[in-house]
Amino acid sequence: MSSIRRGVWTNWAGNQTARPTAVHRPNSEDELSTIVAWAAQNRTTVKALGSGHSFTSTSATTGEMIRMDGLSRLIAVDRQRSTVTVEAGITIADLNVLLNGLGLALPNLGDIAYQTISGAIATSTHGTGRNLTGIAAQVVGLRVVAGDGSVLDLSPDHHPTLFHAARVGVGALGIVSQVTLRVVPSFRLKAVEGAQRLDDLIEQLDHHVDGNDHFEFFWIPHTKWALTKRNNRTDDPVSIPSRFKHWYAKTFMENYAFGAVCRLGRARPSLIPRLATALPSTGQSTIVDESHRIFASQRIVKFVEMEYAIPREACGEALQRVRRMIDDRGHLVSFPVEVRFTAPDDIPLSTASGRPSAYIAVHMYKGMPFEPYFRDVADIMADYDGRPHWGKMHFLDDQKLSRLYPQWDAFQQARQRIDPMRTFANAYTSKVLGD
Repeated sequence: MSSIRRGVWTNWAGNQTARPTAVHRPNSEDELSTIVAWAAQNRTTVKALGSGHSFTSTSATTGEMIRMDGLSRLIAVDRQRSTVTVEAGITIADLNVLLNGLGLALPNLGDIAYQTISGAIATSTHGTGRNLTGIAAQVVGLRVVAGDGSVLDLSPDHHPTLFHAARVGVGALGIVSQVTLRVVPSFRLKAVEGAQRLDDLIEQLDHHVDGNDHFEFFWIPHTKWALTKRNNRTDDPVSIPSRFKHWYAKTFMENYAFGAVCRLGRARPSLIPRLATALPSTGQSTIVDESHRIFASQRIVKFVEMEYAIPREACGEALQRVRRMIDDRGHLVSFPVEVRFTAPDDIPLSTASGRPSAYIAVHMYKGMPFEPYFRDVADIMADYDGRPHWGKMHFLDDQKLSRLYPQWDAFQQARQRIDPMRTFANAYTSKVLGD
């Protein structure tokens, strides 16, 4: 979670800070609307703050900052239409618990549940699954506070062009107050985790992706191994290891032990290639649990991250190029490279807009130099028209980004209608969207 101390806001990773003029915590849509209207009348800017899990400065502001955690209630459940409506400040973790209690679930999720639902859709957060889209494409309705403080009810039937664009708003298409999401009956997943040689995995990549409901893997730099995760829907009863075994695998090994390896690597970077072999390369584990508990992972070790969406068919080639680049350029990387897959959608600024996508995410442990490594990865992704995740670090501006999105102009037209005075602008939106 982010923090605000002595007037200074800091995001989760600690790589972004801001000094807002004031911090507000509305408890209703009316209060939210009043704050925005005041900001517009006084020609100042306002930004909504979710959980602060973005690695970019998307929430940073020198104007008014709005904390959304006071808007986190369930509004409605429509079982006939298979939808739920919630306030935009609810975290995905709390939403998952709420839905599970109703016998419902979201069909696909990312592996982090700390974000607010509005922050996740605004940045095109996605998860993995060959036939499944990101979270934003599960949205069927939005209530948005526009740049003058008025409230717009957006759906395929009400202001459809604005709704079309606002599902991934990048913090520039108003402040979402409510979200209506398509849901499914709750389901269980059988999660099988194990290791495989990277060359073999890439050779059989289509088989792995098409043969599982949700497939992802983590290649360990400086090694030939990848850790794979196969999650498939099942009617099997819940079956998890003992509490100690689960804690040992997920909390101790994946967080505390891994964190110790990262700290040693930061202190002695030359040891990183040898430390990489400390991660497991053999063995397999299988558990069955409710979907939201399988999707979400605990993250204690802090890092910075960059992620690119590229055409799915380019994934193997691009990953092999990243592998060679790390060796050739001598980068010392202690964090695995994560690879995931989604179906296409039609949202103007979704990273999967118009194409089946593979996502390649690179990370660097907090406090270690990251820019040379990230820039070299970004240069490779550019050869595949790579689209950076809106909430993760990248180096592109609006001139370059506009060439990557066929519906860029549709988004800009929606922005002009919702926020012509740029009440929701900040340095990040100016850079990536222009003014």
